[in-house]
Amino acid sequence: MTASEILQYYFGYDTFRNGQETLISHILQGQDVFGIMPTGAGKSLCYQIPALMMNGLTIVISPLISLMQDQVTALRMAGIPAGCLNSMMDEINYKSVLRQVYQGKIKLLYVAPERLETASMQKIANEIPVSMITVDEVHCVSQWGQDFRPSYLKIVSFLKYLPYRPVLSVFTATATKEVAEDVKNILHLKNPFCLTTGFNRKNLYFSVAQPRDKFEALLQFLKQHPDENGIVYCISRRLVEEVTEDLNHKGFSAVRYHAGLTDKERYENQEAFLYDKVRLIVATNAFGMGIDKSDVSFVIHYNMPKNIENYYQEAGRAGRDGSPANCILFYDSSDIRINQYFIDNFGQNLEIDAGLKIQLQNREKQRLKAMQQYCTGSSCLRHYLLEYFGDTAPEYCGNCSFCRIHCEQKDITSEAQKIISCIYYLYKRNLYFDSESLIQILRAGKTEKYQQLQLSETLPTYGIMRDISEKQCLEIIKYLISTGMLSEKEQKLCLNRKSGLFLKEKQTLSMPVRKTGTASVQNKENQVDTDEALLSLLKECRQKLSQKEHVPAYVIFTDMTLRDMCRKQPVSDMAFLSVQGVGRVKLEKYGDAFMKVIHKYLDS
Repeated sequence: MTASEILQYYFGYDTFRNGQETLISHILQGQDVFGIMPTGAGKSLCYQIPALMMNGLTIVISPLISLMQDQVTALRMAGIPAGCLNSMMDEINYKSVLRQVYQGKIKLLYVAPERLETASMQKIANEIPVSMITVDEVHCVSQWGQDFRPSYLKIVSFLKYLPYRPVLSVFTATATKEVAEDVKNILHLKNPFCLTTGFNRKNLYFSVAQPRDKFEALLQFLKQHPDENGIVYCISRRLVEEVTEDLNHKGFSAVRYHAGLTDKERYENQEAFLYDKVRLIVATNAFGMGIDKSDVSFVIHYNMPKNIENYYQEAGRAGRDGSPANCILFYDSSDIRINQYFIDNFGQNLEIDAGLKIQLQNREKQRLKAMQQYCTGSSCLRHYLLEYFGDTAPEYCGNCSFCRIHCEQKDITSEAQKIISCIYYLYKRNLYFDSESLIQILRAGKTEKYQQLQLSETLPTYGIMRDISEKQCLEIIKYLISTGMLSEKEQKLCLNRKSGLFLKEKQTLSMPVRKTGTASVQNKENQVDTDEALLSLLKECRQKLSQKEHVPAYVIFTDMTLRDMCRKQPVSDMAFLSVQGVGRVKLEKYGDAFMKVIHKYLDS
């Protein structure tokens, strides 16, 4: 099968997401790849699909046991031969997986980096053809990354141990340019194809609030979202305990998660959240990496995290299936002091010299400063986040607390017509200017250059915007460029097809601007047009199946898939296959059960 056929047959999608097909193509050509893709962008498919198309075994190195188990369960549910080896497995299951590997019955083998040094893994490396090594959460290999793990350095030794070097594919959701370069050097990637698909998650609503009473603000939010799954991150174990206890006292079913609990309780609480036995989990940042729960509707940071990288990764655990989700951060100046304390004690458990420790601490201080600026800044939150990671973004997103509270839409049709017309008249004279010079012309600037060109006497648009300030003119021009209404060539402004249509068709145009008043706007989340009654019935069907098969509900179908069922209301096999996230295997397994619910609903 081709990559597209595998995508449809096993995973139930008609088209690839941005960057997926390109990365898959380069892997199949035998080239190392480095994919930087935000959480929810589908990076797993970038190595899972080629793994099915290549002849040998693909070893996937993943940081946490929970992530491996989730991935393997989801793959097996889709009919894909996958397995994992980890320290939590009993001897019988461990040997069973090894036997399947040697029998060629497993295509994807998930292991933690610590496993690479075991005799069983080194035996596999020598005796089984390995076609690809995949490293997930690869930023963990870099000391400059936000989550450095010394165990990830074992990957380098393992690669040297292999009799021949397979294709190396590595992925992460967050990496600055410095971290990305460090990763490439440490793992010795050979002429890698590097792709950053962009960090923007349009379905996420970002908000920063400074409530007088954080717990009361949390309660108000939870009351407004009673049936949603969510994560509440706290800065310390003590606070996790307090918030969990207070939530349960108020009637909310919540479990706790932090490194001070026993392995047994952490596992049980995580499973309770994954299997929808509780809606809320209150945790330190020890929870979350590798958690593939797709129906998390909100992530609330009770305190400011220590850096943007951690925040964006943790917030990104909301809305993984593409559904609208909330990312709320409660900020207080005391969070700075607590994080500073953590930085001062950074590196105590790492075997590093004093000089490197100071360097890392200084880097963490800079990251903390950037995090504080995010919380206290006066600009679009999404723009700040994306710009931090080197991504381009407009200065207004319309889906963050800053834009909704401080911005409003202003009609700039007249101003845009004047600017575009002025550029057109100058173009007719074969004259091109940058933004600053054009503003001088529009505002009748008296300079020798314009006098020599006799613009004041002959140009119809000369001085046509003299009643508008230079700052306002510049803001409008920048907006026209950001929306593609104007183009820039060597810093000179010029027209394009879009600007021509604007004038010809007499289109209207609005631009977000700062509000002059102090009125605020309540958070109105993106609404999806869904039949809620049918959705509830489909979720009930999914829950029964998940309990019967002892798997998390989202492994059977994500909320996004159920919403697509609500829209398409399929009652035949072909129609059911058209639902996003439904492949052949899942049609055969679950199609009848869900179509029975839909058919009954339509007849009622």
